[in-house]
Amino acid sequence: MKPDNGILLIGNFLSHAGFPRGVCEDLSERLQKTGWDVITTSHKPGRLPRLFDILTTIWRKRDLFSVAHVDVFSGLAFFWAEASCWLLRRLNKPFSLTLHGGNLPLFACRWPGRIHRLLVSAAAVTTPSNYLVEAMRSYRQDIRLIPNPIDLAAYPFRLRFRPKPRLIWLRSFHSIYNPVLASRVLAALLPHFPNTTLTMIGPDKGDGSLQKTLEVACKLNVMEHIRFVGGVPKVDVPLWLNQGDIFINTTNMDNFPVSVIEAMACGLCIVSTDVGGIPCLLKDEHDALLVPPNNPLEMASDIRRILTEPGLAERLSLNARHKSEQFDWKVILPQWESLFRELISLA
Repeated sequence: MKPDNGILLIGNFLSHAGFPRGVCEDLSERLQKTGWDVITTSHKPGRLPRLFDILTTIWRKRDLFSVAHVDVFSGLAFFWAEASCWLLRRLNKPFSLTLHGGNLPLFACRWPGRIHRLLVSAAAVTTPSNYLVEAMRSYRQDIRLIPNPIDLAAYPFRLRFRPKPRLIWLRSFHSIYNPVLASRVLAALLPHFPNTTLTMIGPDKGDGSLQKTLEVACKLNVMEHIRFVGGVPKVDVPLWLNQGDIFINTTNMDNFPVSVIEAMACGLCIVSTDVGGIPCLLKDEHDALLVPPNNPLEMASDIRRILTEPGLAERLSLNARHKSEQFDWKVILPQWESLFRELISLA
């Protein structure tokens, strides 16, 4: 490995353990294909083993990379970023950061000093969301926008000009994504469209959200209209998305959800809550319909519009696909390579 072309990527490389595949995994593979020498950490799912693996990888492989990149999340995961960057500074390794998660601004309000110290210590700071660019600007002015990408060619587009009441939900079963709302939306739709179906795709994060969703669905007598798929491999996501016509994003907190970009690329009509960074990604009445959080009646009403209002579904579907094209890896990867060349010039 050539140290002057070596990059250390610090993030969630956990798809092998059944966790959702992170953007950092795709970035690693694509950088390697274009000639970069890439080291990755961590592949350990446990908190303490993960922290130990990150720090030991930085130390043991310090002569094999010249720059590093660190994913930054809120909560306990923020400490991993702090510890990683502390060691990188001691080794005089230039590094960049990427800010993730709709909860990061709230975390920053609680720990402004920690956030400021970390961000100003980096050679560059990026985020995939305009929402976080604006929300975190007070801690560092020059945050760069590099959107989360997809491989657009892997997502077949189908124009929804005569959509059927086939709903798709694709997230992890966790309270922040409010999966229970999907059951309530379905219950509000069935009196008007008795053949409505809902497919819920995603792993159980273990906080009780899946069980609560099942309980509410049973209470509302909509279980026979719901299909629970569980987590699916990334390669199968387009196949599942294209089994539906309307994608519902029920989240209470969000930043820049790749699942929404994937649905847009397939041409599904998007109905989403207007929380966090969602209004920075989606334009109401243009490529999606946006509703307040935790409001099943309003979300159901917008779905009814898509099913009945002439021209609406076709407009949303086509505009969503057009917007998704700006997130193709062919557009985003050169931005990452440019950033890393800047860092290497500082090493």
